[in-house]
Amino acid sequence: MRTVMPIATVNPATGETLRTFEPLGARALEERIARARSAFEEHRTTGFATRSRLLTRTAELLDHDREDIARTMTLEMGKPVAAARAEAAKCAKAMRWYAEHAPDLLADGYPSPADTEDSGAARVVVRHRPLGVVLAVMPWNFPLWQVVRFAAPALMAGNTGLLKHASNVPQTALYLEDLFRRAGWPEGCFQTLLIGSRAVEGVLRDPRVAAATLTGSEPAGRSVAAIAGDEVKKTVLELGGSDPYIVMPSADVARAADTAVTARTQNNGQSCIAAKRFLVHSDVHDAFCERFTAGMRALTVGDPLEESTDVGPLALEQGRTELEALVDDAVERGARVLTGGRRPPGRDRGWFYEPTVVTGVDPGMRIRREETFGPVATVHRVHSADEAVALANDTPFGLSSNVWTRDPGETERFARDIEAGGVYFNGMTASHPAFPFGGVKRSGYGRELAGQGIREFCNVTTLWYGRDRAE
Repeated sequence: MRTVMPIATVNPATGETLRTFEPLGARALEERIARARSAFEEHRTTGFATRSRLLTRTAELLDHDREDIARTMTLEMGKPVAAARAEAAKCAKAMRWYAEHAPDLLADGYPSPADTEDSGAARVVVRHRPLGVVLAVMPWNFPLWQVVRFAAPALMAGNTGLLKHASNVPQTALYLEDLFRRAGWPEGCFQTLLIGSRAVEGVLRDPRVAAATLTGSEPAGRSVAAIAGDEVKKTVLELGGSDPYIVMPSADVARAADTAVTARTQNNGQSCIAAKRFLVHSDVHDAFCERFTAGMRALTVGDPLEESTDVGPLALEQGRTELEALVDDAVERGARVLTGGRRPPGRDRGWFYEPTVVTGVDPGMRIRREETFGPVATVHRVHSADEAVALANDTPFGLSSNVWTRDPGETERFARDIEAGGVYFNGMTASHPAFPFGGVKRSGYGRELAGQGIREFCNVTTLWYGRDRAE
């Protein structure tokens, strides 16, 4: 029998349930879907100036609320409070970026007369029109950012949004609805649905819902994609990642190792785009491994509300259990733990796990194929660029990747051959409102952010105007 996750705030640093919420009943859910569709009919006719003003106001309110919402995020999913503050600031930045750039990103296009003269048209216009109500199924790991990077472009394009957030971040979800309401968006433009995962299918099949976007696990993505496909509705999926972090002999090894610590442990290691597999050339392997391991060992694990904390607890007890199982399986099959590999001594409460480095990983180990969603890194020795590319691509995922090299030929090789939605050279992967974001293979499809992201939920309409031959 499947366990139904309650809609509740459970502090992952203590395991204490702070608040519980009743899911929406059938009548309340129906009212919210109807309100979203009604709001779309009004919102789609507003101009960019109005939408930009509203989104800028939303950013201002978020800046004002930063401390409070950062604390809420930390209490709900355990990210260090300094990182929660930075997440809120990043969301406000993205809102301002779309408020400024959306008019140009969605400006009408005009094919040249030379290209259209044989069509019989006097002129042709390509216009981006909103699709309608977009359902967003969002995860807990970046509870503000994941939502804003859908909501900001979707609302600026003229769509309305329904948010089904993860069940362990209900207060953040309700805050977001209140934030858009206080900013002055028309009633129904953005609403939170406090519902369980089993209710998602009914919402997605509702004819008033035009499309869906999901960030989450591969099974969740498969389910939503299947339902949407059956209904012939557009989807964007951002799923798991097992991102490679390649270090070649020409790299600044010290900087690569120091950056690797942050790249692996950002958000307590619970990030789809966190570097997870460290593929290091044999010429620099030992030097990198020594510095990287020392950096991981030096991190402070503790209360995420403390400013000095580097790594807080995992968000879910089940998540820690799954991470432990991956490490234990690797060790039983011959892998070696250089640091970590256990729950921190003396922390009997909360879902903490030490920053961990594992070497000696072979293809028979689960940790080689599955995503490690927590502060666990695997380090692999490679002997050439060919081997690095082969191992980087030897995964069902393809979200992002990191490459450290100062060799121009290697740069071009990795840019051409790595199978991922992004390749970041001499730095760590980070999403930014101006850069398209998404993956290939089982990491999903479609793109968020930048111009590609705002156009995902638009109807690209060709307007053909014939010549008036009336005398």
